[in-house]
Amino acid sequence: MGISEFTPSGDADSINLKYTDSGRITANLVSPKMLDYATVEFPFTEFPKGMHLTLYDKNGKQTYIDADYAVRYKITDMIDLQGHVKISNQNGEQLETEQLYYDQKNEWFFTEKKFKFTSPKGVSYGEGIDFSKDFKKVNSQKVSGLVQSSE
Repeated sequence: MGISEFTPSGDADSINLKYTDSGRITANLVSPKMLDYATVEFPFTEFPKGMHLTLYDKNGKQTYIDADYAVRYKITDMIDLQGHVKISNQNGEQLETEQLYYDQKNEWFFTEKKFKFTSPKGVSYGEGIDFSKDFKKVNSQKVSGLVQSSE
């Protein structure tokens, strides 16, 4: 039938991983369960019970990401976040959606799913959005909602 079944090469409970670059913490990943499939043809790490990720920029500003389920693909450095995905920052901006992808190399998020974006200026809804991890660059599609003008 051509169906192959594989088992994880690593299995961890209650993880708290800190990622660093030149001695500076760039991310902190917390999850109740991690399954590592490092030995398959396209290796990936699965977080079947959800995860909480904190990203730190060079100035120490934080971006928080929560998802019910996540998969990180090692070759492409892409993370697929699913189920009640919420991303927020210290500026009071928050995006909620059912699925969100994170391109780690380019520090860029995107989805084609419906979303709700809340900021101090108001709330907007749409379907399809991509943005930088600090929300400074945002491209959204099919948007509706009330947003306060900065003028």
